[in-house]
Amino acid sequence: MGARKRPEIHEEHENHERWLVTYADMVTLLMVLFIVMFAMSAVDEKKFNELKSGLAAGFGQSTSVMQGSSSTMDHPGSSAVAPVRAENFGGSTTLAEQAKKALAAQRRVEADAKTERDRLEQLGQELDTALRRAGLQDDVTRLIDERGLVLSLTSRHVVFEPNRAELSSRGRRVLDVITPVLSRADEDLRIDGHTNQVPVKPKYFATDWDLSSARAIEVLRHLNERGGIPGKRLSASAFGHEVPLVDPAKPGSQRVNKRVDIVVLSDLPAAARELLDDAPAGGPVIIPSIQPEIDGGMS
Repeated sequence: MGARKRPEIHEEHENHERWLVTYADMVTLLMVLFIVMFAMSAVDEKKFNELKSGLAAGFGQSTSVMQGSSSTMDHPGSSAVAPVRAENFGGSTTLAEQAKKALAAQRRVEADAKTERDRLEQLGQELDTALRRAGLQDDVTRLIDERGLVLSLTSRHVVFEPNRAELSSRGRRVLDVITPVLSRADEDLRIDGHTNQVPVKPKYFATDWDLSSARAIEVLRHLNERGGIPGKRLSASAFGHEVPLVDPAKPGSQRVNKRVDIVVLSDLPAAARELLDDAPAGGPVIIPSIQPEIDGGMS
């Protein structure tokens, strides 16, 4: 008898396309994810109202299990367990009431912003009247923004000499006129110093920051030492040439951007202060007589 022939063993063929299964599953899951996200982002008013009614019924505002169905209990209108109501958890009874509360809060914020804007505008008008009586109305620019009432000393007769931090005699007159009005206010005052946009090192100061800081402190000291405004109401900030009042490309902007701002700081919450400059009561900013002026490129 011949030797039995051994069966031939074939190697299992390796499937090189198994990655397609994993890839297809991943793509399918991504598609489902995007569909769910899209469905959550699209708010259907009809479905929202249905959800609201369903929640109201679920919180015990209906005597039946589902809206429109008959009661499953022997005695409709009564239950063995007290209905669960949202007020038991300290919340509103309906989503509509929550929306009403949010709307009322927003209206209060808008009303507070309007009241504050009107009050700051009245203060600005009092300052304007005092300046007009002294013939100095063209030396100060005022506006209302999210900080409060801003008084900018922009006149070439008031602002400092190039590279200097000492007030001119007319600048001191302007401060003497507005100080009594500012003293009657309750808000804190912040004095912001600014230089013009010319990139030249000041002659007597290390940088524009030092020069703008010195100018702000000069005005602050005048308000405190000569005007009698308490120091606890005063603070100073330096901005160098970083916050121009007008476009630096405009002729004469060097003189206007070299200034000191006296800011009557509003004490409203941030959300209300952001609405102050939506419709400024003081109207548009008016820059007095910008004329091309050569100042030797000094700050």
